[in-house]
Amino acid sequence: MRLLALALTVLLVGVPSASQLPSLQSLTQLRNDIPQRASSSDADWRNGNRDARPIEPGETLVLADLKGPGKITHIWCTVAAAEPQYSRLLVLRIYWDREEHPSVECPLGDFCAMGHGWDVSVGSLPVRVTANGRARNGYWVMPFRKSARVTVTDEGRLPMRLFFYNIDWRQLRGLPRDTAHFHAMYRQEFPTAMGRNYLLADIGGRGHYVGTMLSVRQLASRWWGEGDEFFFIDGESEPSLRGTGTEDYFGDASGLSQQSVPFYGAPLVGGQAAGNRSTPVPLADSRPRLVPTLPSAGDRAPRRGEQPRGRPSDRVRGAGG
Repeated sequence: MRLLALALTVLLVGVPSASQLPSLQSLTQLRNDIPQRASSSDADWRNGNRDARPIEPGETLVLADLKGPGKITHIWCTVAAAEPQYSRLLVLRIYWDREEHPSVECPLGDFCAMGHGWDVSVGSLPVRVTANGRARNGYWVMPFRKSARVTVTDEGRLPMRLFFYNIDWRQLRGLPRDTAHFHAMYRQEFPTAMGRNYLLADIGGRGHYVGTMLSVRQLASRWWGEGDEFFFIDGESEPSLRGTGTEDYFGDASGLSQQSVPFYGAPLVGGQAAGNRSTPVPLADSRPRLVPTLPSAGDRAPRRGEQPRGRPSDRVRGAGG
């Protein structure tokens, strides 16, 4: 039976994301790092005001090419686009330390905690989206030792007429040896298959899992959220962490209510009729777990299954979210 389609972004990071939120007390401490910014500001900043970049279909725009050591602390962008669901068609990629394959690869909208390519406001600690969904802010701390390269690619059919952006980062003298990189991946299946666990992440190495942004498009008129989440850590056959229902994992109960709060929320709730769309977001794993996050993994990081069930797509971008 075809029940629903799932599109999801899994966020993975190796440092507690609460480190991005200094207390007011820290404002009294002098810092040794140097604030920097990469932006779309007009190169003729004294006389001009053309503070945006166009992106043609199939074209990749380099937003930042930074030399480390350093850490990205804030990404802001807004887009003027004619194509519907444009934020699903813009693919964000981030490469750390001259790596060949990106550590972050997902649609821009999903990276900012809203799926389906829709413009919807989101309010949380690590992600804030305002201006009716068009001003996107990410406050994840993303350290790098040698370099950081940030790009966005237009995978749509029409040009993105105006792409405004600021990437705030800090140039550092060095990083602690146990500093980890930020990772984000996107997976999708359309439609999902009943009776199979839907694989959200299968990850190797040590790290902290910090959350999943899940987007659902219903193909049947019924409640879709009775599936439980399971975390299998370091090759175990029985999951160490087991849930009690999808809405419970996303911090709610008896279905989903539309809300955005610091540690979780559902900025989009479409009801239970066929064709409706929802996006629940347990940023920082839904509960106040920014410090600490889920347990670190040794040989294998957390592996999580979610019902309704299915297989992840190998494609980064798809049309069915």
